[in-house]
Amino acid sequence: MTATTILIVEDEPAIREMVVMALERAGYQMLQAGSAEEAEQVLANGLPALILLDWMLPGMSGIELARRLRRDDYTRATPIIMLTARSEEDDRIRGLEVGADDYIAKPFSTRELQARIKAVLRRSQPHDDEGVLVVSDLKVDTSSHRVTAGEQALEMGPTEFRLLHFFMSHPERVYSRSQLLDMVWGRGAYVEERTVDVHIRRLRKALEPSGHDNLIQTVRGAGYRFSQQV
Repeated sequence: MTATTILIVEDEPAIREMVVMALERAGYQMLQAGSAEEAEQVLANGLPALILLDWMLPGMSGIELARRLRRDDYTRATPIIMLTARSEEDDRIRGLEVGADDYIAKPFSTRELQARIKAVLRRSQPHDDEGVLVVSDLKVDTSSHRVTAGEQALEMGPTEFRLLHFFMSHPERVYSRSQLLDMVWGRGAYVEERTVDVHIRRLRKALEPSGHDNLIQTVRGAGYRFSQQV
């Protein structure tokens, strides 16, 4: 599949057709599924560049599908944008915590959707020229999109990968939430500052099995830093 292939998983035909028409006009190749089960069948034939995933699906929910995709080595690094009518902050945080990279509440404009897709795709693409970063026995390889600690492979999503890469590239320096949004998500990203806290928690959880979670330190009233010093 090309880098511009997008899978939309949405059980409402009118919304699905509207999104497909808009994104095809914008130059994307679209795949469609009306349920989580159909989405898994589509994914078995190849990975898209991004998944647009509705929260409320018949049978398996979008939240459960996102959780399963993040647990699977095959789909772990594929960006996910949740589409949902649930706009409460707790629901947005829950969507991010199970592995979504962004969240759009219905109703949304196709213009906003395209902007968010471009932003998520831009920050999820590996930068081969940045090579390999090593701190102690923790290694980030951008060409293979792998994180290892010694011989142990660490599992994390694309946003956590970029966040860790940024921290390891800029050790011992404190960054505020707004600075991290600019540096990791990109200037003008449609993301709330609290989203940074969610991804920090997910990054620490990913690093915990190897004992490296303490490298991501909270600096009260200032933000976060990556440091080997206690």
